[in-house]
Amino acid sequence: MVRREQLLQAAQEVFVAQGYHRAAMDDIADRAGVSKPVLYQHFPGKLELYLALLDGQIEALIQRIRTALASTTDNRLRVEGAVAAYFDFVDSKSEAFRLLFESDLRSDPAVRERVSDFVQACVSATAATIAEDTGTTPARAQLLSSGLSGLAEMSARWWLDHRGTIDKAEAVALMASLAWRGISGFPLQDRVSPTP
Repeated sequence: MVRREQLLQAAQEVFVAQGYHRAAMDDIADRAGVSKPVLYQHFPGKLELYLALLDGQIEALIQRIRTALASTTDNRLRVEGAVAAYFDFVDSKSEAFRLLFESDLRSDPAVRERVSDFVQACVSATAATIAEDTGTTPARAQLLSSGLSGLAEMSARWWLDHRGTIDKAEAVALMASLAWRGISGFPLQDRVSPTP
C-alpha cells in the first residue's frame, strides 16, 4: 500500500506539471525512484494510473463538502463550509485540482464519466440538505444545488488565478454571502405554509 501511494504521489506531480498527454510512464517511474516494471505491477497503464489519481481527488473534494454539510445544522454555516471546501481544494500546494478541473483528457469517456459522476455526487450531497430543509421537490433541490456548486467551483478557480488581489477568507465570505442571499430566500420546511 505504501508503494502504491508513493507511485500515485509521483504520478500526480508529473501529471500536474506536464498534463496527461505529455507525461510518460518513464517520467513517473523516475520520479518515484522505481523501475518501469514495478510501476506496471501496480497500474496496467497510464490511463489506469490517471484514473486512480482522479478518483482520489474526486473523493477528497466530495468528502470535504459532506463534512462541511454535516458539521452544523446552521444553513448559513453550511453554505460557507461548502464554498470553503472548493477554495481549500484549489488552494492545495500539490495543485491536484488540475486533474479534475483542467485535465487535457476530459474527452476520454472514462474521465468524462468520472467527472460527471463527481458533479452529480456534489450536487446530490447539497440537494439532499436543500430538499430536507425547504420541502422543495427533488428536481428543484438538484437545480438549486447545481447553481451553488457552480458558483463555488468557478469562484474558487477565479480566485486562484487572482490570488494576490483578494484574501482567501474574504473571498470565501464574499461568495458564501452571495450564495446565502439566494438560498436563504427558500423557507425552512417547518415554516412553509401548506398549499391549499
